[in-house]
Amino acid sequence: MDIIKALSQEFSQPQDKVAATVELIDQGCTIPFIARYRKEITGSMDDQLLRGLSERLDYLRGLDKRREEISAQIAQQEKLTPELEQEIQRAETLAALEDIYRPFRPKRRTRASTAREQGLEPLAQLVSGFSMTREGLLKEAENFVSAEKGVETPEAALAGAEDIVAEDISDRADLRGILRSFYEKNGKIVTKEAAQKKTAKAEPKKENVYEIYYDFSEAAAKIPGHRILAIDRGEREGFLKVTVEVDRQWAVGLICGQLIPPKTPLELSEAFREAAEDAYDRLIHPSLERELRNALTGKAAQQAIHVFALNLRQLLMQPPVKGKVTLGLDPAYRTGCKIAIVDETGRVLETAVVYPTPPQKRVEEAKRVLSGLMRKYQVTAIAIGNGTASRESEQFVAELLRESGVPAAYMVVSEAGASVYSASKLAAEEFPDYDVSLRSAVSIARRLQDPLAELVKIDPKAIGVGQYQHDMPKADLDEALSGVVEDCVNAVGVDLNTASHSLLSHIAGISPSVAKNIIAYREENGAFHSRKELLKVNKLGKKAFEQCAGFLRVAESSQLLDNTAVHPESYQAAEKLLETCGYDLKNPDLRKKDALAGLERQAKARGYESLSESLGIGVPTLTDIIAELSKPGRDPRDQLPPPLLRTDVMELSQLKEGMELTGTVRNVVDFGAFVDIGVHEDGLVHISQICGRYIRHPSEAVKVGDVVKVKVLSVDTKKKRISLTMRDVSGAQPSR
Repeated sequence: MDIIKALSQEFSQPQDKVAATVELIDQGCTIPFIARYRKEITGSMDDQLLRGLSERLDYLRGLDKRREEISAQIAQQEKLTPELEQEIQRAETLAALEDIYRPFRPKRRTRASTAREQGLEPLAQLVSGFSMTREGLLKEAENFVSAEKGVETPEAALAGAEDIVAEDISDRADLRGILRSFYEKNGKIVTKEAAQKKTAKAEPKKENVYEIYYDFSEAAAKIPGHRILAIDRGEREGFLKVTVEVDRQWAVGLICGQLIPPKTPLELSEAFREAAEDAYDRLIHPSLERELRNALTGKAAQQAIHVFALNLRQLLMQPPVKGKVTLGLDPAYRTGCKIAIVDETGRVLETAVVYPTPPQKRVEEAKRVLSGLMRKYQVTAIAIGNGTASRESEQFVAELLRESGVPAAYMVVSEAGASVYSASKLAAEEFPDYDVSLRSAVSIARRLQDPLAELVKIDPKAIGVGQYQHDMPKADLDEALSGVVEDCVNAVGVDLNTASHSLLSHIAGISPSVAKNIIAYREENGAFHSRKELLKVNKLGKKAFEQCAGFLRVAESSQLLDNTAVHPESYQAAEKLLETCGYDLKNPDLRKKDALAGLERQAKARGYESLSESLGIGVPTLTDIIAELSKPGRDPRDQLPPPLLRTDVMELSQLKEGMELTGTVRNVVDFGAFVDIGVHEDGLVHISQICGRYIRHPSEAVKVGDVVKVKVLSVDTKKKRISLTMRDVSGAQPSR
């Protein structure tokens, strides 16, 4: 297979750009580095396109490797013909390759293999020859009766011969291909209630979840992925029996129509038809049923992983709440609410424990303590974890803000994974003097201040922005999510002198062990004074430096460009650009904010094409350098609207049909989006209620973190379900 040509066609990219990109990947370049600093070579492919291309490259190379293995194994059997070799080379999927290899694969002991050992293959050839009636075949079968070989009667001999024919039919790659396509287009997923097992899993509460699937069917071609995952889970938990239904008569008729010569009398094909029915019922249908279900589950899992990755990207890239002293509140009942106050940089100022929730309900004491701490440290933002006792804690904070007059606002933040982080070795190293619960409060405060810096410390699967993530193939999910984290961290960049081990280990070219070495160097020698100093770090060589340098910032460096996203390989061009545009590199005022704001205007006056030629760099690189120098150290997250902070809280019972509210999108799934409207329970905006136009997936219109206008459609206070719409609401477009 011409892999470059295949990738070019699949991703609609020029072949020369694809070939150059593949070469960069093979050289060990990271995706963030290629996306940011090799735009001329790749044609400015973004990181997501590059990751897709890299994954597909691995698949196609794996396909080629399997192609070679199959050819070699068939050749060892001395059965590899030129025609078969050509068929192997033409196969475009692993499934097609395995269909070709099926007749040659070593088999476990089967009914057909037993029949072959009994010497019944000549009789099977007569069955497939369509020259004898059943009576004639039985008469011929008398010659194969042998007590020694275990063939007791002519009927047993003919049955064995039909077993051989059935296996031969089931091994036909062409037939399986046609039937597979038929299953994909016409198969139905049918579910029934399974006989309940007397196990701990069979709880009435769980049973209700699957009731809608107790008598259910849907076309395999149309069933959505989230429904497949729900059905799979219901089957695993013992509540559902799942089958694939197709038109059996059509399938058997197709087999016979393909293999029985035209105008063959029925009496001459009777035994063959019996073998065809047996092949379909016993061998082909169960196999294709498994294949179809596995394919649907695989497709659903990939879609769920894609949605999870998309949500994670949006969550990590949430705008930080900068310049605010923040109070983190980890809610609880019996053990009290843990409090941590952190300064604008995330440094812990003070911790405390208050008891405003049951059973103690020491509300006035808690108000006195918190208002005192908030005034002492001039707290202006409060982050409340959304776990146990969050509702009561939110009401308490809203009441405190009304009564105290402290100019602060709060936001309920997800504490998913906070407990995992708090009990981790990383948290113990970071906060050796605090117990687990107080570490959670610090993490909650920092999640509001800088979601990216805090959330990279947690396994992405524990963050909880997706659907059925615990049912996903672990390797695929881990690869996708780690790619998202890497892209986000590198898109923002990190301060080399303050970044944690977690942040550094996600920088392109830096492994966890090298990240530890960077921190060890920093602790031993003090702050880095330049990017070049990185080369003194143990095990950080020239290749790693090339990959990571552009994503690390050194504010303390005497080299202005060390605190920008300009790569060291482009320093000479950047300095020449500044000189060409009349800037004095020795002028200390260049470090001031907006000192180079006029650079873009001057560059345009000279012409980008002319400038890039004189500087010896491409136009994309020149464009990036100008954008970076015009606003050095800019954070791409600052371009997004800030998170929605609240000062008051509503009750679920206060919601009325038709009420318009502002909320924050917390999760996006296949069937809609969940929106936090300040009543503790997130409301669901079904996909049909997101916008007036047709969308295939909610992510086309909304993203995690979007601040949106919604209208209440209905409220079920008993089940705590809120149905919302974004249609026909004033200003309903997400602020993103």
